[in-house]
Amino acid sequence: MLLAIDTSTTAIGAAVHDGTRVLASFTQEDARRHGELLAPAIVRTLQDAGVDRTALTAVVCGVGPGPFTGLRVGVVTALVLAHGLGLPAPDGVCSLDALAHDLVGRHEGRVLVATDARRKEVYWAVYDVRAGGAHRLEGPGVSRAAELPAEVRALPVVGRGTELYPDALPHRVPDAPRDVDPAALADLAVALRGGRHPDSDTGLLDPEPLYLRRPDAVAAPGTRMTTSPGGTGTAS
Repeated sequence: MLLAIDTSTTAIGAAVHDGTRVLASFTQEDARRHGELLAPAIVRTLQDAGVDRTALTAVVCGVGPGPFTGLRVGVVTALVLAHGLGLPAPDGVCSLDALAHDLVGRHEGRVLVATDARRKEVYWAVYDVRAGGAHRLEGPGVSRAAELPAEVRALPVVGRGTELYPDALPHRVPDAPRDVDPAALADLAVALRGGRHPDSDTGLLDPEPLYLRRPDAVAAPGTRMTTSPGGTGTAS
């Protein structure tokens, strides 16, 4: 019984998969409340699936790329949950892979997955979507949408990138997902764990945030870090 969670995009959600199908999933959209919304989403998903957390045998988390704070919430939650239940360390899955996997069965051919990276940039990767799964051809990377190669910008697009930068990425896949669906992430994770996916040898990752650039906030040169009595690091 597998629990999948993802906080790499505006969507914060979880899904439960029994190895054959998704039993339940729940998602909320909020760009800034990942820490507040993830735990309730997990509780509701387990309740909807009729599964007690002690019945879980594996935890999987989307590792991005995505915004720093939101992404870390999901990865740390997966690590703590797995440890608390006495389960093996969570598997990580590239969240862009999950967006591409969501197209299997309803689209075929090369696609560009482009999500919001802020700073007027997108996280992106190129896939070949077939009946057997979505095989990653290029990426993941981060770039301004208009600076992607012309042949990449000409591809059908999945994700919020085409909404944010329609002039640079005009070819949206009809009815394509805007954010990561935890149900798709769970289904992809099961396929990868079972070797039933073209990227099974490389698709599972360590449970570490997939950061493609430095954080927005960094300590100024010469700043000395101190630790408060409660263990919180502060700059001085």
